[in-house]
Amino acid sequence: MLKKKADPVPASLTHPAAPIRLTQLSHGGGCGCKIAPGVLEQILAKTSPALIPPQLLVGIETSDDAAVYQINAEQAIVATTDFFMPIVDDPFDFGRIAATNAISDIYAMGGTPLFALAIVGMPVNTLPLAMIRRILEGGESICAKANIPIAGGHTIDSIEPIYGLVAIGLVHPKNVRRNNGARPGDKLILGKGLGVGLYSAAFKKGTLATKDYAAMIASTTQLNTPGSAFGALSGVHAMTDVTGFGLLGHLLEICKGSGVTAVLDYAALPILPNALDYAASGCVTGASARNWAGYGNSVVLDAKRFGATELALLTDPQTSGGLLLACAPELATEVLSVFQQQGFDHAAVIGEIVEGKAQVKFG
Repeated sequence: MLKKKADPVPASLTHPAAPIRLTQLSHGGGCGCKIAPGVLEQILAKTSPALIPPQLLVGIETSDDAAVYQINAEQAIVATTDFFMPIVDDPFDFGRIAATNAISDIYAMGGTPLFALAIVGMPVNTLPLAMIRRILEGGESICAKANIPIAGGHTIDSIEPIYGLVAIGLVHPKNVRRNNGARPGDKLILGKGLGVGLYSAAFKKGTLATKDYAAMIASTTQLNTPGSAFGALSGVHAMTDVTGFGLLGHLLEICKGSGVTAVLDYAALPILPNALDYAASGCVTGASARNWAGYGNSVVLDAKRFGATELALLTDPQTSGGLLLACAPELATEVLSVFQQQGFDHAAVIGEIVEGKAQVKFG
């Protein structure tokens, strides 16, 4: 279990440039800022149907990660936007996390990033300009790793610090991977460990250990580059990334879009070090409860097996989380190999797809 505030993240690491803490300037942080899934569903349900040209291969109909628009027989544009408030105080890390998270949606569709535009909202009378510049530099450093330029953007003076990207990519129309193609018999594979939201809650409380802070940064700044390779594998039937709605929420999107049931193996879930200890000590984000309220009626849980700690992990909002895919069983070994070759040590088979109504249950 956790030690009493042992080994906390030192002040020099959390806010080296100034005593201002970015996380104290925002009411939420990371993908935990997302509107709750149940509320979002109600909002979108009342949206009038828009123009849907035949070239629009992916729109808003299945809660996919990005829009895809075909421009010729060999190319389609992948377009997405993602931005949020900080989950860390270091401005450079905040910029890196936000940029990684935004670009992930391109990879989740099977695409390759092309360029980005910056979305910047900052309390310019509160934050030193040097800190704002460091946020942008953090985002630029991740785009450099993805080998893409930041070609422009938009800035506003806002009450809370907000940063993110519009990310544009390319994909062959045949390689587009949506979240609605899962088939009975498919294996479910997750690319990153769970627990980022639990870490962020502990960080705000001042109880996150230095080594766990480092694990959080390593996870949230790791680009989901395997997605481009998975798009070229015909046996990968559905793909998304796990972010603000938690593992259960994004898996349910696959189930609803595909008309199937997912059976999870809880013991196989990859979990970031000490994440369950933080959950047990009460370090849980408010987004977890909102997530469960939005989709809990589609999850079959045995109360004897799953208590508050386990539920906190399953609903935990993942900022810049891992790829979640459904693939043919004979392809699972190859998918895991691709993950491992690109440095995703937590990648694991976590369950399978079976026939049934759109729900998640546990084996």
